[in-house]
Amino acid sequence: MTVHVVGGGLAGSEAAWQLAERGHDVVLHEMRPVRGTAAHRTERLGELVCSNTFKSTETSNAHGLLKAEMRTLGSLILACADEARVPGGSALTVDRDIFSQGVQGRIAAHPRITVSREEVTELPEVGVVATGPLTSDALAERIRTRLGVESLAFYDAIAPVIALESIDQSIAFRASRWGKETMEGASEDGAYLNCAFTRDEYEAFIDALTTADQFTAHEFDSVPYFEGCMPVEEMARRGRESLRFGPMKPIGLQDPRSSMRPHAVVQLRQEDRGGRMWNLVGFQTRLRIPEQARVFRMIPGLAEAEFLRYGSIHRNSYVNAPAALSSHLSLRDAHTTLFAGQITGVEGYTESSATGLLAGINLSRMLRGEEPVVPPPTTMMGALYRYLREADPRHFQPMNANFGLLDDLEGVPAKVLKDKSRKRELFAERGLAHMTAWRDMHALAAAVV
Repeated sequence: MTVHVVGGGLAGSEAAWQLAERGHDVVLHEMRPVRGTAAHRTERLGELVCSNTFKSTETSNAHGLLKAEMRTLGSLILACADEARVPGGSALTVDRDIFSQGVQGRIAAHPRITVSREEVTELPEVGVVATGPLTSDALAERIRTRLGVESLAFYDAIAPVIALESIDQSIAFRASRWGKETMEGASEDGAYLNCAFTRDEYEAFIDALTTADQFTAHEFDSVPYFEGCMPVEEMARRGRESLRFGPMKPIGLQDPRSSMRPHAVVQLRQEDRGGRMWNLVGFQTRLRIPEQARVFRMIPGLAEAEFLRYGSIHRNSYVNAPAALSSHLSLRDAHTTLFAGQITGVEGYTESSATGLLAGINLSRMLRGEEPVVPPPTTMMGALYRYLREADPRHFQPMNANFGLLDDLEGVPAKVLKDKSRKRELFAERGLAHMTAWRDMHALAAAVV
């Protein structure tokens, strides 16, 4: 049986390779150059259109741990990145031309892979959809029709996510507006963490926010803002009081430090079931990352904030995975139609490649009569898949690899966990051990790269 992989980016190339190495005939469909995009310069597979770095290689970093896990499964993308590496400190930084040439060369030379240059407008019955954030209009419409109109987003407005342990809870207080909470079993203290501003703190924050440096939009991102995802700095420029009548409105809240209503409030909403990740509500932004760190640490209680995800706004096509896909990221009524890459709701080169890798492995398993498998959530790959499965569909936003996704460490003294460096080392040791055991248990021998 021929397997069809739609999209020749990182995830699609990885999925095609994993399937071919496991003995399947694969057609890899890439619409370039028959139909170009505003982002790509070449027709090569695996072209990097933004940064030329895959981020950290150190396992004490979340991205480094994910890479180490992928290497145990024989990642094509990481092998090509290693060959194209240029100096970049601890980051896996590559010459993007050499990298894409490497991906293109390996895929083209594989005897079981055929590359087809055409636009695909239908979902494959047996295959992987890995068309990325610039999915063609025709295929996007087909996905919307199949999954439901609310299951595919075209505009990505992401607010920063903060690690709970870095929030000063002697300043931030728990409360829901007007004391209302509708979720059964929720804490009586309130669902939100609230950071209250005095008038002077608010005025200083607005000054910093409205003068901070922004990203310059890519040409393919130059689409008008919707009111529902207006950058917080743009809202602030509309008038100094705009945020106090928007996401920073103080009504229904009382600062326990003064027993009075604050001048303004930033609310943080729980992002994961474990309560380790907290989203800055309404703070989607186009500020540069250093500026986000500088300005948002002016929020009372966030002076030492650890950013697990920075905010952004850009054009993006992604599926509402927890609402529409299975645990192994397939259609729920057609388990051999899988999704991989950014269209699933992951952010980043490494994360996209990882979902392509696992999609290839799982589709191969199903074609051989075996059940799909997902690594345990103590691994970075497994934790990403859990997020895509269990995130609240009403507030679902793309996510990158971070330690806030992982299960807590058990049996480790609290004084050890206070050392963040050691804690991350322990996360990495556990994750790699569990990934290796999971791989061996399911006989997922690494493909030859």
